[in-house]
Amino acid sequence: MEEQLMPFEHTQQFHDVLAAAHEFLLNRIEDQHLDIAAWSSDTVAKYVGTETASFVQEWRIPVNEAEVQKVATALVKELTGYGPLDDLLADPEVEDILVNGYQNVYISRRGVLQQAPVRFSDNRHLLRIVRRILAPLGRRLDEANPMVDARLANGGRLNAVIEPLSVTGPSVSIRKFRRDPFTPDDLLRIGTFDRPIQALLHAAVMSRCNILVSGGTSSGKTSLLNALAHYVPPEERVITIEDTAELSLNHPHVVRLESRLGGFEGSGAVSIRDLLRNSLRMRPDRIVVGEVRGAEVLEMLQAMNTGHDGSMSTIHANSPRDGLSRLEMLAGFAGFQGSEDSLRRQIASAIDFVVQIARLGNGRRVISSITEVTGVSDRIITTQEMFRHETFVDAAGNEQNRWPGLGFHPHTRKLESFRQFLQEASAEMAR
Repeated sequence: MEEQLMPFEHTQQFHDVLAAAHEFLLNRIEDQHLDIAAWSSDTVAKYVGTETASFVQEWRIPVNEAEVQKVATALVKELTGYGPLDDLLADPEVEDILVNGYQNVYISRRGVLQQAPVRFSDNRHLLRIVRRILAPLGRRLDEANPMVDARLANGGRLNAVIEPLSVTGPSVSIRKFRRDPFTPDDLLRIGTFDRPIQALLHAAVMSRCNILVSGGTSSGKTSLLNALAHYVPPEERVITIEDTAELSLNHPHVVRLESRLGGFEGSGAVSIRDLLRNSLRMRPDRIVVGEVRGAEVLEMLQAMNTGHDGSMSTIHANSPRDGLSRLEMLAGFAGFQGSEDSLRRQIASAIDFVVQIARLGNGRRVISSITEVTGVSDRIITTQEMFRHETFVDAAGNEQNRWPGLGFHPHTRKLESFRQFLQEASAEMAR
């Protein structure tokens, strides 16, 4: 009874008809030696509509004309696109697509997860679509390679895990990125920060402060890094280094480097650490590491301490203090030879600001804190928090955001020439 109340395209009957019609259509295309890849979209749609009607009539499928049209539309997406994922991939508001087996598809819009009204016929159908996405990228997904992480042609990222590693069937995660990355003004307009914070970030980038963007998964670290690059002077050479190329810096002189997985027995692998070492020979003005998560932390700290001021990176951490502690931990795992005190002095000398970004319960991304690293005292990295995010309820009962400054002036001398600029931004906000 429940299935009768569903839209036809959500029922098992629709998927059964679709699977049978798809096989019928493939056989027809093969028998007629057709190259539909060379056809226009209108020609494909007309051909599929005609053949679907023939299939329904020949096999006496109990569906009406409107339902035949829905099957034909789905078949066009199967033949020329990515099936049930086609509309989701084309929707600019969809940020993430998460598939947990063939029946459960979730999407993220504005940071909020919801179940999508689409599904696959079965796990074989899901695997066929994922392999079609991977085919142009030269990546395999099979029993010998049950896990894959790939950069899509449009700049997004796909991660897929299949059995036996995924117990509940194929698990697919697709992270999409905006065609036009956010600018600082865009982030100001949507409430990621306020005017004084924008002024501080502007001054920090222009004065070549080293910035660590810290946050959790899907908190907006990459988007913020893209926006900060908007302030890098156009005459400077920027090198970006990533595991999977996600950054899309709005800058005229960018060299993008991406690590490479090894082939059989790991041969031919190129790590982020290898790329970072090589980048120092490429005359960079600034180095941007998409995410620091391993041994490359030593080369990054060295670069920041030896003439590559203005460099930036992100790190997975829940607070600025956790981010700095994670740098220490990663450096220890990488085999740092000096004492803890020496390591902390290197970190304090390298990092000027830690910008913490967070995703709120309502899906909005905001800068939750900006913390300056001021040095080392009593063998501990000392910091001062410049701004902190707060929520409050206004007179109308609506929840609002604010970022009160905590009354500290930046410690770093790099910002000395921007002191008036920062004061004017704060005064403008107070008016």
